[in-house]
Amino acid sequence: MLDQLAELYPNARTRLVYNDIFELLVAVVLSAQSTDEQVNRVSAELFKVAGTPAQMAGLDLAELEELIRGVGIYKNKARHLKELATILEEDYGGQVPDSFEELLKLPGVGRKSANVVMAVGFHQPGLGVDTHVQRVAYRTGLASGKRSEASEMELKKQIPPERWGEAHHLLIYHGRNVCRARKPDCRNCILAGECAQRMD
Repeated sequence: MLDQLAELYPNARTRLVYNDIFELLVAVVLSAQSTDEQVNRVSAELFKVAGTPAQMAGLDLAELEELIRGVGIYKNKARHLKELATILEEDYGGQVPDSFEELLKLPGVGRKSANVVMAVGFHQPGLGVDTHVQRVAYRTGLASGKRSEASEMELKKQIPPERWGEAHHLLIYHGRNVCRARKPDCRNCILAGECAQRMD
């Protein structure tokens, strides 16, 4: 399945715009319940003011809220980002840790976010499960669970670690373009022959 998707989406990669690992981490935190386009619009302005942990930690919370107002649940995210930046500055010397377990300790960073930062930022094994990955994995039978953590574990058992990051992007692209939540285009799906939930 991955080989078929790789032929279909040879340029599958993150759409988030960032200059370094810290900006990637912030963008990933901002991306929950928001589109990449929304995040990129907001982060472009945010990073002009706060492109480092020290700068972000130094922002007034109300100012940070105003800067990221364009994304969903922005008040929660502002609080998390300020706390996250403070922790990075005080405990990690202003650096983003390159450990999955350490990333999970940061405010606002869940398993999906930590996996994405590991794969995209550090080029280490990581397979984030968002709504697109979850949907495609469930419909095709790659994962039986409807919970993202269960799906993550099932996918990681079947896919070699060196392809986890690639799989994340390929499943997202397929979920956006063909295996959509509403009106999936099963007739034109290259995985239709192997799909457990074909709908046409």
